[in-house]
Parts: sequence; structure tokens; C-alpha cells
Amino acid sequence: MEIKRIILSVIASVWIVGAFAQPDHVINVEGERKVEHASRIPIYPKVIDTNVNVVTVNYPLLAIKMQTQTEMEKINPASVKISEKLPQLYNSYIKLGIGTELMPLGEFYYNSERSRKFVYGAHIKHLSSLGYISGYAPASFDRTSSMIYGGINEKRYDLTGQVDYANRGLHYYAIPVDTISKDSIAQRYSDLGFNVRYRSHIKDSAKVNYSIGATYRNFLSKKPLADSLRDWRARENYIAFAGNVFYKLNKETYALDIDVKNNSYKYGIADSSLTAIDTGLVLNNTIVSLKPTITTRLKDNRFAAKIGVDLTLDAHNKTSFYIYPIAEVKYSMFNDIFIPYLGLRGGLKQNTFRTLTLTNEFILPNIQLKNESTSIDFYGGIKGTLSKRVNFNVSASFANVKNQALFVNDTLYARGNAFSVIYDTITTRTIIEGSVSYQMMEKLKVDGIARYYSYSLLNNSYAWNLPQLQFILRGSYNLFDKFLVNVDLKLEEGRKALLTKAEEGSYVENGQIIKDLGFLADANLGLEYRYNKRISAFFQMNNFAAQRYKRWYNAPVHGFQVMGGITFRF
Repeated sequence: MEIKRIILSVIASVWIVGAFAQPDHVINVEGERKVEHASRIPIYPKVIDTNVNVVTVNYPLLAIKMQTQTEMEKINPASVKISEKLPQLYNSYIKLGIGTELMPLGEFYYNSERSRKFVYGAHIKHLSSLGYISGYAPASFDRTSSMIYGGINEKRYDLTGQVDYANRGLHYYAIPVDTISKDSIAQRYSDLGFNVRYRSHIKDSAKVNYSIGATYRNFLSKKPLADSLRDWRARENYIAFAGNVFYKLNKETYALDIDVKNNSYKYGIADSSLTAIDTGLVLNNTIVSLKPTITTRLKDNRFAAKIGVDLTLDAHNKTSFYIYPIAEVKYSMFNDIFIPYLGLRGGLKQNTFRTLTLTNEFILPNIQLKNESTSIDFYGGIKGTLSKRVNFNVSASFANVKNQALFVNDTLYARGNAFSVIYDTITTRTIIEGSVSYQMMEKLKVDGIARYYSYSLLNNSYAWNLPQLQFILRGSYNLFDKFLVNVDLKLEEGRKALLTKAEEGSYVENGQIIKDLGFLADANLGLEYRYNKRISAFFQMNNFAAQRYKRWYNAPVHGFQVMGGITFRF
């Protein structure tokens, strides 16, 4: 095999060399070459193409509203577990105490427990004193009051009512004679009243909400000892109806207040006299008031504006008609930190014998009654919250008041130990007030109020017995819910009295005899120790500054008093 490969390789090499070796000359060989006849192909040419079928796409119109189905998954009501139980309520509360100068105290409360629908209760209180004020006529007094109330609360309305009765006994002791008989200077007031109110709570904004109420009061002074003189006492019947209608539309609230008040006052017999200077009085006083208002709220309730008018009919000795403005704007800044406000108001206040005795119980029963008219009162200020615990208010008001009631000592019917009422016009009454309050939950509460008064009167030099400066401080402190401390402080300066004759310390101004009543300082301190949730003991110190200031001219208050007692809850 190897020899054959060698022989074949030699032969191939010789052939390749011979093939590429060309001779130097070309040899032409002549001859004939036959060419075959051409034949026609019997097939015609044609174009062969590939057809691609184009698919036609249809786009259907979309529906304007797609019908969808929603299935609501049922959610089981949440259950709330209260880790701490609500504090237990007790229906009854009794407070019993005794103080210096033979001063007994008794107080009883009864209230309903927690209820979504019904509320009711009762209250009875008695406080009296058999003490004397050195150098003055007998100054003992007694005060007893009682009240029952009830109410129904429904989703669409609530109905409440109350019946109360108060009896007050006192003596006209403002005379520096300690040998005078108690019966000759005694006075007693009987006060019976009731009120009822219905108020709707319709949540439908397309409907109108309303409230309506009625009040009745019967007020009597002491009955004379002689039966023949039983008509010569003050008798007063007061009845009032109050209604309110309001409707909310978007950001506005449309409201209408309707008030009708009638007070019938009678002393003695009309057109007759008990003495030469004591004549009978019969007065009938009716006030009808309509107050349409519109309130709007904007800027997420930060801005509020109220505008309206008070249309008042005064049917008294003569019939008069008054129009008082109602306007107020306020704006909340920095999340209620500062709320500036500005307003204009006025109104007619009905003076009754009862309301005047609540201010000064030493007045005589045969007095004239006039309605107090504030024609205009322009006010403004800033209120707000400095923190979660501190609130403040700074305000000023300027008003014109007609028939302001002032109390002066009476020497015509009495011996100067009782007071009568005079009326005057205050052309300009200025009140500047500042208040601040601090509260740390239920542990600590402190309130402070400072007021400045300025009066410019038409016929009198001063507003008798009214202060020019007033400061009030109230506070309470709860230590471990075991010890409770209460503080009450009141300071007044600038009070002046009108005298009928000159005396030591008096002076004359504009033809009037005037005497300063001096600085008034009344401080009270109360302590309570809670033995448990049902039993506690209290200790009260009244007027612990021991200042026998004169609340009214020639009528000093009781000095330092101490009272102690116990309370029960059951």
C-alpha cells in the first residue's frame, strides 16, 4: 500500500508539471464544427406572485355608561371593651354643717342616674344666722330654697321643666341702734315659680328647628301683722313666653327670636294711701320683642358674622317702640389662639321687684319700676387660648343706658336703714375687662377677672354703690382626690354713697353729699377631706380678712366666720 501511494504521487506530480508548462508557439488546427439546431420552448413566461390576505379589524363603539355590579361585604359591628368602669353615681347627697354666730347649714340633693331618655332630681337648702353685728340693729337672716326638675330627651326633641320655691327672711339692720325691736325691721320674701321648655332636634337641613318656653313667677313681700292691712304688701306676678325659630341654608343660619314678658306689680290699693306719704301702686308692664338675625360662617368656620335688629314694644306707663342694633363679627386666627371680635348691640331690660331684691334685698316694697334701655353698646376685644390650659379675654365696651337703677338710703319712708330706687341716664358707660383662666384637668383651676368702670351720669355725680375697680380671683385644687381646697377673693374700690345730711368723712360735690364706702376685701377659704367616696368633712372660713366692710351705706357685713360639717353620698 505504501509503494502504491508513492507511485501515484509521482504520476500526479509529473501531470501537474506538464499541464502548467506551455510551449512557446501555438498550433492552429482547421476543420468543421457542427452546431445543433435550436428548438423553441413551448412554455410562455409568467409572473408568479404571492398574495397576502390583509385581516380587517373592527373597532366597536364603547358604551357611555358601563353597568357594573357592586357587592357590599357585610361588616360585623365593632365591640368596644371598656377597661375601666364608669364611676358609680349616687342618687343622694347630704351636706350638714354649723358655723359661728349660730349658723346652721343643711343641703340635700337627689338626682337620677345615667339614662338616655329621662332626667330628674330635687334640691333643698337652708342657711340661717342668729348672729348680731356689734353696735347695729339685729342682723339675723334665714334663706330656704327648694327645687324639683325633670326632662325627656329624644332624638328629635327634648322637653324640660322645673318648679322652685324660695323663702328669705331678713332685717333692715342698717341703723346704729342695737336696742331696736326685731319685728319692727323684719322683712320676708316668698318666691314661687315654674318654667317649661320644648326644643326640637331635626337633623334634616331642609326643615326648620324651633323652641318654645313659658315661665311664671309669683313674688310676695312680708304680710302686715294686721289683717286689715293685708293688701299693703308687694305682690308681683310675672309671666313670659319665649320662642326661637332657626333654619340653616348652606353657610347661613336664619333665626327669629320672639319674647313676650308681662309683669304685674301691686302694692297696697290703687288711688289710696296708708299714710300721708305711703300711697298705693299698681303697675302693669309688658314687653314684646322680635329679633330677626342672619349668621354666616366662612373660611372653614373661622370667620363668623351676625347681623340683625331688635324690634321692641314697651307698654308701661306709656307705650314706646325701640329699635336696637344686633351686629357682631369675629375671626379665628392661628387655630383659635387669637379671636378678635367686634360688635354693636342694645336692648330693653325689664326691672321687677324680684330682680331688684336679688341685687339689694334691703329695698322698700313701695318703689317705682322702670325698664332699663341700652340704646347702643359698642364692644370689642380679643379672646383665645395661649395653650391647652390657658384661656384669656380682653375687652372694652362703651354704652348709653337710660333708666339705670341706683340704690340710695331712704329717709322718707324709713329711718335710713332701708333703700329706695332712683333712676338716671348714663350717657357714657365704659367697661374695660381682662380675664385669664388656667385649668390642669380636674386637678387645678384658677380664674382671674379685673374690671374698670367709668360712669358719666346725667343727674347724679356718681353711680351710687357701684365700684370703679373690681378684681375677682377663684381657684380650686384637688390633691390626690383626697384633699380639696377652694379659694374665693373679691376686691372692690371706688364705691360711693349719696347721703341726705352731712356727717364725718362726707363731702359735697355738685350740690350732693357724698361719702366714700372704702375698700372692699372679701376672702373665703374652703377645705374638704374625703374619707372615702361617700363620706367627707369640710371646713369653711368666710371673710377671713376679718374686714367688716360696708356692702351698702351703713350696712356692714358679718366679720370672720367659721363653719364645719360633713357630707354623705348614698
